Amino acid sequence: MGTKRLIITAVGGQGNLLASKVLGEAALLANIPVRMSEIHGMAQRGGVVESAIIFGEAHSTIISDGEADLLVGFEPAETLRALGKCNSETVVITNLAPTPPFTVAIGKGIYPDLEEIQALIRAKTARLIAFDAVACAKEAGSIMSVNIVLLGALIQTGVLPISAEEIRSTIRTKTKAAFVDVNLKAFDLGREAAAKS
Repeated sequence: MGTKRLIITAVGGQGNLLASKVLGEAALLANIPVRMSEIHGMAQRGGVVESAIIFGEAHSTIISDGEADLLVGFEPAETLRALGKCNSETVVITNLAPTPPFTVAIGKGIYPDLEEIQALIRAKTARLIAFDAVACAKEAGSIMSVNIVLLGALIQTGVLPISAEEIRSTIRTKTKAAFVDVNLKAFDLGREAAAKS
C-alpha cells in the first residue's frame, strides 16, 4: 500500500476528533501504520478544527500544501479554506450544509455561494463528492452523526485501504453505546450518498 494523506477540516463541535479516532483505530485493526495530528483553533467558539492523518509509512504527520490525497470537509467554507492542501489528483468530500461564522450571523460578513465553492473545488481536484450530510445525519436519528456520515462517504471512495466492516467494528467499540445504532445507520447513509455522487 502506498502512503495516503488525509485532511479533515471542521468547525468546533462537529465531531472531527471522534471521526479521526474512529479512522485511526480502524487503520490499526487493518494493520495499517497510521500517524495523526490535530490543530484546534477556537473550537469552542466555532473555529476551525483540522486533523491530518497519514496512512502507511511516513516520518511526519505534516501534510504540506498540495500533498493531500483526500480532503473531508464538515463545513463547505472550511473545505474551500483547506483547498491549498489539494492537488489535481485529490478526492474531496464536503458537507453542503453551511455553519455560518459569527460575522455572517451579525451581518458583518457574507457567506460564499455554495455553487461557487463547488466550482472552485472541482477546478483544482480530481473528484468532488458534495451532499447535505446534515440531512443524512437527521435521517439516521441524530444531527450529531454528521461526522460518521462523512466517514461513510470517505470509505465509499475506496481510496483508503480500510473496509466498511473495519469501520463498523470500530464504531461499535469506540463510540458511546447509546449512539452505536444511529452511527451505524449514519455510516451507511454516507456511503449511499457518496455512491450517488
